[in-house]
Amino acid sequence: MKIKNITFSITLSRTLSKRFILSVFGVAILSLIGSSSVNAQDANISNFTTKIDELTSKSAQEKVYLHMDKPYYAIGDDIWFKAYTINAKTGLPSTISGLLYVELINEKDSVTKQLKLPMRSGITWGDFKLTDSLSEGNYRVRAYTQWMRNAGENFFFDKTIKIGNSWANKVFTKSSNVVSSENNQQKVTTTIQFTDKQNIPYTNAQINYEVKLNNKTVERGKGTTNAEGEITIETVNKQPEALKSGQIIANITLPNKQVVNKEIPLKTTSKDVDVQFFPEGGKLVEGLPNKVAIKSVNSNGLGELTTCIIINNEGTEISKLETNKLGMGSFFLNPAAGQTYKANLTFSDGTKKTVNLPIAEKSGRVLSVSNLDSTKMSIKVYFTEDLLNKEDNYLIAQHNGIVYFSTKVASSKQVVSLTVPKDSLPSGILQISLLSSTFMPLNERIAFINNLYDKIDVQPENLNTSYGKREKVDLSLATSNNGKPVQGSFSVAVTNTTAVKPDPENETNILTKLLLTSDLVGYVEKPNYYFLNNDRNTRFDLDNLLLTQGWRKIDWQQINSGVETPPKFLVEKKMQISGTVTRSGKPVVKGKVSLVSFTGGFFMTDTLTDDKGRFNFDIEFLDSTKFVVQARTDKDRKFVDIVMDKVPGMLTSKNPNTGDIEVNVNQALASYLQESSRYFDDQTKRGLLNRTILLDAVNIVEKRKPTHNSSNLGGAGNADAVFTAKDLETAFSLSQYLQGRIAGVQIRNGQAFARGSQSPMVIMLDGMNMGEEFNLDDLVVQDIETVEILKSIGTTAIYGMQGGAGVIVINTKRGDGVRSVNTYTPGLINFNPKGLSVVREFYSPKYDVKPDSRPDLRTTVFWEPQMVSDANGKAKISYFNTDVPGVYRIVVEGIDVNGNLARKVLNYEVK
Repeated sequence: MKIKNITFSITLSRTLSKRFILSVFGVAILSLIGSSSVNAQDANISNFTTKIDELTSKSAQEKVYLHMDKPYYAIGDDIWFKAYTINAKTGLPSTISGLLYVELINEKDSVTKQLKLPMRSGITWGDFKLTDSLSEGNYRVRAYTQWMRNAGENFFFDKTIKIGNSWANKVFTKSSNVVSSENNQQKVTTTIQFTDKQNIPYTNAQINYEVKLNNKTVERGKGTTNAEGEITIETVNKQPEALKSGQIIANITLPNKQVVNKEIPLKTTSKDVDVQFFPEGGKLVEGLPNKVAIKSVNSNGLGELTTCIIINNEGTEISKLETNKLGMGSFFLNPAAGQTYKANLTFSDGTKKTVNLPIAEKSGRVLSVSNLDSTKMSIKVYFTEDLLNKEDNYLIAQHNGIVYFSTKVASSKQVVSLTVPKDSLPSGILQISLLSSTFMPLNERIAFINNLYDKIDVQPENLNTSYGKREKVDLSLATSNNGKPVQGSFSVAVTNTTAVKPDPENETNILTKLLLTSDLVGYVEKPNYYFLNNDRNTRFDLDNLLLTQGWRKIDWQQINSGVETPPKFLVEKKMQISGTVTRSGKPVVKGKVSLVSFTGGFFMTDTLTDDKGRFNFDIEFLDSTKFVVQARTDKDRKFVDIVMDKVPGMLTSKNPNTGDIEVNVNQALASYLQESSRYFDDQTKRGLLNRTILLDAVNIVEKRKPTHNSSNLGGAGNADAVFTAKDLETAFSLSQYLQGRIAGVQIRNGQAFARGSQSPMVIMLDGMNMGEEFNLDDLVVQDIETVEILKSIGTTAIYGMQGGAGVIVINTKRGDGVRSVNTYTPGLINFNPKGLSVVREFYSPKYDVKPDSRPDLRTTVFWEPQMVSDANGKAKISYFNTDVPGVYRIVVEGIDVNGNLARKVLNYEVK
């Protein structure tokens, strides 16, 4: 059959001089793309790509990455970090937002610390001090801007880090799980060993425990440890497909009668392996070659090595493959008409499972991408015969809203192919979409591009291969891009691999986050594995990752309609205090508003309201600053209402990084904890580090029933639950703290609802009914003395009809804790907004200026969050090594004004 040549027009947005080779059934046609190609392009597709650009520019998202000084920590450490925030569309340092929120989240998914930091061109830095009020565990560091919340948490920086505790710890736990099947249910047998710091077991110790799976209590009990300090807990998992993880909360009573609480993660509560198949482009089509990817994930959240045999409904073997170590692989399948297919799977432990493949469609298109070549990418579109010479389609390739090429795809031939040179594309994820004639998605595929031209090369100029203890390191670095010097902002971390052992494949770095994982849904195991090498096998594994975890980032229907969804969260450019003044429900125009603070000295300023009663103060202030806001009408009348603008707090979802959770944190970090404890003990002797919790319990001669001031009509403490100021010490907001802590009560949008009730629980604040519109987050948590929950008939009866939906009694602090009468002052309110966090400086000794003979046992040798290269691309740092020999590791990361990224790892030895 003679094949007729077809010429396509392609618009290339970035490099208009690049050449594209198109072929139909192997017949190649060379099309030169120049400035005239836009005019030759189909008007419809040109208009459509313009819509994409306009909409994605207006709603351009941000991505954020945090460079940390270490991959894991110990109680007593500081988590030093630098934040890089970029405009997701342009890849440039972001100028959208001016404020960044960074949070430390514990294993209960509660925010223990929050920092609010000012950003300049997407750059900021800070630290978390890990005090001994925290326990060991799997923590998360989360970072975001308010603008990012409009697109959900997928763009957030959310990393799980292990924090061990040896320096301020008396009880160490080690647990193991065995999962077995019994009567179609799965039994989880957990053995927990309790030891002291010297690894001596706590024998004959009483243990009270509670087992939770997915935050649902499934078992409670108590027991006594054996001669090895062990206790065994058996739990029946009646829903293994739904309840795959959880925790055991254990309270151990020590010989001195001190009770210590421990939380042990239950990572494996099911033997089930989740296996999914993903046809390339989204669909299997009969009679066409289809690439199909497989992903196997075990109950630990990690990839499971799997052998897969594909058979048809007649039992004939069609294909056989073995996944890689991360549980991913792919194969080709050409579905025959009327045939169905299934996969017989064998896992690493010998267990077997059978899974049906998706049913192939009789008519359709297949979008196929080959991305294994290092210099070019091949794209093919296949049509079933019934679609030939009918509707033409469009092929669009875009990166975060910037269209890099687009073309009309005629349906006159059954296969259309396109070859794209990779040096014309930016590093990162490219989304390739086949659209209908009305620009609705038919097939979609993502591919990863990793070019060198948009990376910063960092080279050391005077780094020795070895140094001595406490020797000064004067390091000069040369930074360039395509041979030209660059001015950029960089961060540098130096650690000793003797204490801080790197895990190269599992590292999260500026490249893995900003180029890869921020554009994928779900947990990515060993993200840096895909960047350590750029060989064919790595590209094959990376392509399988994208086949199994790709997602649609553009709403094509919204592009077509042109209707924009207004953002719920506005851009925060700077610190502001704003609100509205009304009188009898109407805005107060040209009213005088005064802002006063006595925190750290006297401060006062004022402004006038606009025609909508709005007022605004542009002011930077530190956290814990308290303000008084006073408003008057233009005729100096004080009976007005002031409503302050407040952004609702960000809720914490379940940890998405299940594969990074370590069950035995202290054991996993044993060598690091040993090194860090020596350092902390030395710092404590010097008076530079203090414990806030005494390790030994104080013997109490007489116990008295705790009392507190309360406006509860039924009497202080006559409640179903009571939370004190101590309980709320680490709470970020009241709604966040109460969520999940009260049985039968749900927290929604800052209000509490008893199960089955459509009305919110009544809020009684210092004896005053605050009404149904009151939001729990209108209160500053630090101002609360107690919260009493009344939901049973015995506690709510005294409130009569108003207590029918339940009552929350909130008692605030008054100076020294003695409750005073709550008085309303017209036109005057107290306001305690979240302020900026103090940025501290990393301590680096200068032995050439101030010699010190005391031991130097720092685990982070050096941290510099803001190393700036000059016009010649040169940057310099200086620091002193510690007393600990070993291989020292320097990690440099950064960005320049053009959005080019840098990462460089250097090593030297200290003898």
